[in-house]
Amino acid sequence: MLDLSDYGTSGFFQILKRRHPELLATFNASDGASNAPVTEASFRHYEATTVLAVVYNAGVVMAGDRQATEGYQVGERRIQKVYPVDRHSAIAVAGAAGPCIEMAKLFQVEIEFYEKTEGVSLSLEGQANFLSHLVRSNLGLALQGLIVLPLFAGYDLKRQRGRIFKYDAIGGRYEEDDYYAIGSGGKDARTTLKKRYTPEMDRQRALEIVAEAIWDAADEDIATGGPDLIRKIFPTLYTVTEEGVAEVPETAVEELYRELISRL
Repeated sequence: MLDLSDYGTSGFFQILKRRHPELLATFNASDGASNAPVTEASFRHYEATTVLAVVYNAGVVMAGDRQATEGYQVGERRIQKVYPVDRHSAIAVAGAAGPCIEMAKLFQVEIEFYEKTEGVSLSLEGQANFLSHLVRSNLGLALQGLIVLPLFAGYDLKRQRGRIFKYDAIGGRYEEDDYYAIGSGGKDARTTLKKRYTPEMDRQRALEIVAEAIWDAADEDIATGGPDLIRKIFPTLYTVTEEGVAEVPETAVEELYRELISRL
């Protein structure tokens, strides 16, 4: 039986670091410093691009395109950028793809570990604060150009509404009331959201403007991948409501884009 009092922390990563440091030989998460020498090859990495979130009357829609780039080339066409965290929250990531994915997975594990050891769920506010700490721990890699910018959203059971949190590269946490988008196509996506967003809109309307925002971002930004009707690759969409986190079926996403294309 694990006695947390022996470690002075309930953080999964910190306990792992103390018990099995050999498993973390290539990365020191406490200060974000890599033990490996920095070379030109170290900077050959995939970049994950546009993700966004929109509040609607029953919760939040989170979405991300599927493309990752390596310089001016397509590095990956089916990357996952949106991940459920627990029943009422999700994270979307943009930046250096490898550290982005690892931070999202570590965040999932840390929240699950906390809830199992403490026997209670961590509040949405608490999760947002914890993610700020994780982003700050990546500062060493961020200074090397391996930046991770998460977008965190969830359904706040106390306030009975969806909430969106954005972060800067040094862990600063800020809340957005209605919508936000980050990544290389974030500015283009935000322009669409600004024009199309209406308070208290329903789920269908939210899905439609999210799909359109990613379409417009892909049209302007070479790093953002839009819907690929030939390969059947479509952006990832999730809803976060009082009932829980749910991925929008790919068939429904395809229908959203076919309807959008028919209007163009």
